[in-house]
Amino acid sequence: MAVIKVLDEILANKIAAGEVVERVSSVVKELVENSIDAGSSEIKVELLESGTKEIRVIDNGKGMEKEDAILCFSRHATSKIKREEDLYRIATLGFRGEALASIAAVSKVELSTSTGSVGTVVKMEGGKLTFEGKGDARKGTDIKVTDLFYNTPARLKNLKSLYTELANVTEYMNRVALSHPEIRFFFSNDGKELLRTDGSGNLLKVIHYIYGASLAKKMIEINAENSDYEITGYISLPEVHRASRSGMVTIVNGRIVRNMDLNRVIKEAYHSYQPDNRYPIVVLSILVDTSIVDVNIHPTKMDIKFGKPEELNELVSSMITSALKKKTLIPHIEEEKVVKKVEYEIPVLSFDEVKEPDEPLLINEDLFKEEEVTVHEDIKEKLPPLYPVGLVHGTYIVAQNEKGMYLMDQHAAKERINYEKVKEKLFHPTKESISLLFPITIEYPNNEFMILKENFDLLRTMNFEIDEFGVSSVIIKAHPVWIPTDYEEENIKKILEAVISKEKKFSLPELYDHVAATAACKMSIKANTNITLEEMEELINDLRACENPFNCPHGRPTIIYYSKQDLEHLFKRSGF
Repeated sequence: MAVIKVLDEILANKIAAGEVVERVSSVVKELVENSIDAGSSEIKVELLESGTKEIRVIDNGKGMEKEDAILCFSRHATSKIKREEDLYRIATLGFRGEALASIAAVSKVELSTSTGSVGTVVKMEGGKLTFEGKGDARKGTDIKVTDLFYNTPARLKNLKSLYTELANVTEYMNRVALSHPEIRFFFSNDGKELLRTDGSGNLLKVIHYIYGASLAKKMIEINAENSDYEITGYISLPEVHRASRSGMVTIVNGRIVRNMDLNRVIKEAYHSYQPDNRYPIVVLSILVDTSIVDVNIHPTKMDIKFGKPEELNELVSSMITSALKKKTLIPHIEEEKVVKKVEYEIPVLSFDEVKEPDEPLLINEDLFKEEEVTVHEDIKEKLPPLYPVGLVHGTYIVAQNEKGMYLMDQHAAKERINYEKVKEKLFHPTKESISLLFPITIEYPNNEFMILKENFDLLRTMNFEIDEFGVSSVIIKAHPVWIPTDYEEENIKKILEAVISKEKKFSLPELYDHVAATAACKMSIKANTNITLEEMEELINDLRACENPFNCPHGRPTIIYYSKQDLEHLFKRSGF
């Protein structure tokens, strides 16, 4: 007797739901993507108790006929691909035909849909059809999901707190709004409005709705293209950063995706502009021929593989680097303006009322106008002429010009100067080195010693005189001139550790960058060190000559700015 049996459809759908429907946000994602694929220009998402009690998604898309409204709950039923070749040119967000079947298997679902003539109502419970009949003829689809995971107790227990579930849904809604600024979104929980966009197609407006006006003012518009990829979007000024990658949104052909290599490239483009443990706000929309990307990696359809990743990575890196170099990146410290907060009762809107939302209050329309960027040919003009007037706590130089007052961190400034000097010497080496009176010997485990031995030639091109010394040890008899006196051994050990840590993923530019940052820190003026006005002037002039005078190698600002107007506000002199 055969022991292998084909599972019945309801059980198979429950198993599939384990991958497709992980939490409330998974349901919202699948339903909203269906609405987008249906050509909707308006999508409304309503939750009750963070979606654990009810999830409702209403759209004005093309809707479905009765037969399709019933068939859509069958596994692998889809209108988005018809033959195998379509799998390699996927232009829709959904295509697997698993989502509605999986959702219906672990909840109670009520679907009302119409193509604009006769409406259809379908009800499902635990994957079984319990009702079908006629409904409203309003064009579009209204789907309600209640009692999520009621028949899968383990999954129900695994739901997080209401706050966490709502936070996950909110993050998704923010991202989908950024990926489709041409769609009007309305999102609420327990009747409270959490997001509303106008569907104007203006991405910067959506950034404003989500992050606020002050951050939207600190976004830089970017665009670039090559033979395969076209990229548009916005990146934040380096002074704007977050503790997690959640603000880094990448969109490919309208699909929100995650790609670790792409995130790494974006982060590296901000290297030395921001602290290493912080991340920028970035919204990148990438258009590419569907034949050179693969989204059929995981049931969530979030992971993606690019057919030509090197070309994309190079385009993204050069685009962000170029955009940052064109900007004056001195943080502007403005007086905080206190605005009286007025509480409004937010009504629960019908879908028709959502169609024409009022413009949000206090939007500065100038924010959305194109900004003309002046590219300074003279690098020194990145930082204007400054005149030092004093030193605070032996750490912060106070300088001025006709525009206002500047505070400069002397250690961070000197770090940047030394960092660029050392990098220049590393990338354009000479034969200069300093012989050690007492050679330094360092012992390593066998595996680390073998990696170092393989890279002796590289270290010698950096002007280290290095050789084997006994078993698993190295001896350094000379080092480059840029390694600071009294810190030779400490710096040399860090450089060798960097070589070891890279192993097979070794990158010469990355190593040089690491070495330069390490050496620059040790060579720089320390805090609480008093210097003369002449030394301040020299420091300022050296900083002005830097390629990036705005940040130390670790991303901290070297200088901040108070305008003359800001100072007058602070001292209540405005209007007098």
